[in-house]
Amino acid sequence: MSKKIGHYLLVTLKGLCMGAADVIPGVSGGTIAFLTGIYGELIESIKSVDLEAIKLLFTGKFRQFWKKINGNFLLSLVLGILISIFSFAKVMQYLLVHHPIPLWSFFFGLILASPIYIIKEIEGKKLIHLLPTIVGIAVGVLICLISPTETTDALWFIFICGAIGICAMILPGISGSFVLLLLGKYAYIIGAVSDLNIPVLLVFAAGAIIGIIMFSKFLSWLLKKAYNGTLFFLSGLMIGSLVKVWPWKKVLESGVDRPVLPGDYAGDPQLLQAIIWFLVGVLLLFGIEFMAKKLKSSKQ
Repeated sequence: MSKKIGHYLLVTLKGLCMGAADVIPGVSGGTIAFLTGIYGELIESIKSVDLEAIKLLFTGKFRQFWKKINGNFLLSLVLGILISIFSFAKVMQYLLVHHPIPLWSFFFGLILASPIYIIKEIEGKKLIHLLPTIVGIAVGVLICLISPTETTDALWFIFICGAIGICAMILPGISGSFVLLLLGKYAYIIGAVSDLNIPVLLVFAAGAIIGIIMFSKFLSWLLKKAYNGTLFFLSGLMIGSLVKVWPWKKVLESGVDRPVLPGDYAGDPQLLQAIIWFLVGVLLLFGIEFMAKKLKSSKQ
């Protein structure tokens, strides 16, 4: 019994690490799951939350439901993730308000390093893979340039953000925070977590649950059928989205922001701090990936 408790406490600890990653755009919780050796079990557990599981739940077969979804594992992991997210949210909210340029520079480094590493590690690269990469870049840039600085706070949009963001958990190299950033809702959700905005959090969580049920199998199928193409597209998407996290911006009258050079920034560009935190972001991402690679090779 004590061995089982110890095992699930370890899973909770791994969840704490995943939660810390989940609040940082560019660091994938999936990468942390892989690094800590629970990625496979996580994916299988997520896929098990299907219509059959829901039927078991609503017919009162709680024991079968809990066993099917690997409930002890998921509960332990989610507990750790939530503790970490709620702990880090206030820190992120403070940094977004008081130290935006160093923070966005850090994010820029993380997100820039991610596609570089992913593309470098892909086996069987072909010239044709330039196409999904270019499409991904174009989509990323387009979304960033046409989307307003602040998207709607309507609950239906928060629901969609939850549904899309949660799917990032099973996509290699993509973090949920990155998706929220792309949708213009990163700061808003971080604020909701920090301020315990229960209605927003409940709607976001509902979207996440529906997203897992509806999209997890499709995304898993997509990665099996078109693994390289999907990774190249996602890498391009991240490259294109760098427009969104560029530290120096100017907000136009239309509400759309545009990147500007540090010299054209209205306030103090904090260039030295920006460079330092950019490098920290790059090194952190490559450090995490290096550790994951070492761990994988040591198990073979």
